[in-house]
Amino acid sequence: MPELPEVETTRRGIAPHILGRRLERVIVRQPRLRWPVPAELAKQLQGQRVQRVERRAKYLLLELSEGTLLIHLGMSGSLRIVSDKRAPGPHDHFDLDFGECCLRFRDPRRFGALLWTRAAIEQHPLLSHLGPEPLAEDFDGQHLYSCARGRRTAVKSFVMDGRVVVGVGNIYASESLFLSGIHPHRPCHRVSLKRYVRLATIIKQVLQRAIEQGGTTLRDFHDLEGNPGYFAQQLLVYGKSGAPCPNCGSIIRQRRIGQRSSFFCVHCQH
Repeated sequence: MPELPEVETTRRGIAPHILGRRLERVIVRQPRLRWPVPAELAKQLQGQRVQRVERRAKYLLLELSEGTLLIHLGMSGSLRIVSDKRAPGPHDHFDLDFGECCLRFRDPRRFGALLWTRAAIEQHPLLSHLGPEPLAEDFDGQHLYSCARGRRTAVKSFVMDGRVVVGVGNIYASESLFLSGIHPHRPCHRVSLKRYVRLATIIKQVLQRAIEQGGTTLRDFHDLEGNPGYFAQQLLVYGKSGAPCPNCGSIIRQRRIGQRSSFFCVHCQH
């Protein structure tokens, strides 16, 4: 599933191609995505100009003249700039045609979304409850420590909670906790402020490195040009069950925490 680094990589890739351009037409081939695409959407969007290309959590936000398009890549979705003369494939569900270029959405599993709103984007039901961005200044160790008070959930599930901080998916949570020396099953209220300060710093570093590498390819993600992300080559513990710990040589273990596979070293993480 595309996570924050993959979505940010996509945002940075498409922005130079579509920013300031006029949307000449919208072609919806398959409206049955995660939420049905309204039949009248193509007509509503025609002629509007892209004013900003932003990201909130794992949602791409295309701010147009009269509102905002929200695009979610789902589990297997991708956006690519293509020639409008290139024939669509069976999983190419919609095109945003800007004349000189075309933004095409491909999603074999159809868990992605194309949503439209004229309201203030921060009030949208999918975004209004979200916590801070992990790369923003208002996300730090004090924020994590304060949110953890009175909670007993495992720290890995805690940092993956979008109401606490957005975009720290399963891969990046496992890697950040390993680098911080924190056992993923440790109750979040039993992590000290000092350790949360270190964890917040490392989360920022891990996500930034993943963005620079174009994201992590484990199954479906490819960037704008169809190239895979390369951060997977730098993973230390995720998916390494049974391999030696890169720090101490002990065997990396795997456990399900919050219905997600977690990878850790019992000697390096406490």
